[in-house]
Amino acid sequence: MELYDELVARGLIAQVTNEEEIKKLINAGKAVFYIGFDPTADSLHVGHFMALCLMKRLQMAGNKPIALIGGGTAMIGDPSGRTDMRQMMTKETIEHNCECFKKQMSRFIDFSDDKALMVNNADWLLDLNYIEFIRDVGSHFSVNRMLSAECYKQRMEKGLSFLEFNYMIMQSYDFMALYEKYGCNLEFGGDDQWSNMLGGTELIRRKLGKDAHAMTINLLLNSEGKKMGKTQKGAVWLDPEKTTPFEFFQYWRNVDDGDVIKCLKMLTFLPLEQIQEMEAWEGSQLNKAKEILAYELTNLVHGEEEAIKAKDAAKALFSSGNAANMPSYTLKDEDLTDGSIDILSLLYVSGLVPSKSEARRAVQQGGVSVNGEKVTDIKTSYTASDFAEDMVLKKGKKNFRRVVVK
Repeated sequence: MELYDELVARGLIAQVTNEEEIKKLINAGKAVFYIGFDPTADSLHVGHFMALCLMKRLQMAGNKPIALIGGGTAMIGDPSGRTDMRQMMTKETIEHNCECFKKQMSRFIDFSDDKALMVNNADWLLDLNYIEFIRDVGSHFSVNRMLSAECYKQRMEKGLSFLEFNYMIMQSYDFMALYEKYGCNLEFGGDDQWSNMLGGTELIRRKLGKDAHAMTINLLLNSEGKKMGKTQKGAVWLDPEKTTPFEFFQYWRNVDDGDVIKCLKMLTFLPLEQIQEMEAWEGSQLNKAKEILAYELTNLVHGEEEAIKAKDAAKALFSSGNAANMPSYTLKDEDLTDGSIDILSLLYVSGLVPSKSEARRAVQQGGVSVNGEKVTDIKTSYTASDFAEDMVLKKGKKNFRRVVVK
């Protein structure tokens, strides 16, 4: 199976400008392609995961990736998928975030010997002359067409600033700059970026008289149609300081049964034939598939050593039998005070300790953990939504409770 057909079979491709041309380019390893990353935080997260995996797949087939860090466009903020204006960031914050991105991307992409490039659009955007730019580039954009784009339509009711209105033109200019500087002939992005990407192909055609192509990848959605990569605590980060390798492993280990095969296809590098065999798995076999998914992705992001440690820690967590056989406690409405319960009360009502004073001692002595993470603050509390996924409460080495809500 050739690369393009594999991308289709894995459910990765959403929209393309010219399927036959793109297929020829990437199958022959002739694509010089880019994906943009706006450095709005100091770590990449699961939302970027699909793009990083796609870059790795294409590079393995001989194509050349360009990771475009949006040091310039981040000064504006992308309105796509937003109902409010993004917070403005300082130049220093953006530069710091760019450095963090570079380090994390190197785990996925080989930047040695000119096999890939990492460039920052601040290098050309921040020095533009405004009058020259709007005469030279702005004249090729129709305001009517821009306002019909989904990313702008969503914002028109609440108000769209002129600052953000420029984002599509900036992103289109990026594609043209990369085409001229590095021979970049293909842009990849999330499906919500389609309008911006078409702006780039059109600008290259009008200004340079050349053909360039765009392809969007499907967003990583769960079976309920919501973006994956969020927990009750917030985003699932690739930085181990923000999301530990164990938490990262557990996130994938706990995906819904209906999402595990899709995630294996879209995110892992396991052969499709192996994944297709898993499609027939049911019941406890699905837990095995989830463990494979969690291990493969943790290995990809954090390396083999951390993946093995996370897998072993997860097994140790459930060593008193699997989660289904573990003693459980169903949280009642009366257990909650103003919608939450503190760790001492949780230990007591679940039956792990005979009194709250013993619960206090256990926490202060470091003998209590929740989902493998040690709890050291006696004031730690949890809301009902924290129990939406399995919560495993542990006291000492062998005393477990699975806490659930009705």
